[in-house]
Amino acid sequence: MLLHQETTDLIIKCFYKVYNELGFGFLEKVFENAMLIELRANGLIASKQVPVEVFYEGILVGSYFADIIVEDKIIY
Repeated sequence: MLLHQETTDLIIKCFYKVYNELGFGFLEKVFENAMLIELRANGLIASKQVPVEVFYEGILVGSYFADIIVEDKIIY
């Protein structure tokens, strides 16, 4: 069994619902906003554009913004 299997399965379900509804061809931001709506509608805690620091051997080597973080444990 994968780590966080139930949450991952629900995220995938949300993705397919959004994709089937919107289709393709939109900018990433449109899908990000729709995913956030769908994840929250399914009872998940989701935040977008979350700053994440990246460390290598205990040293900060950079940072970036994760599109979506789900339940404070999965980066989407």
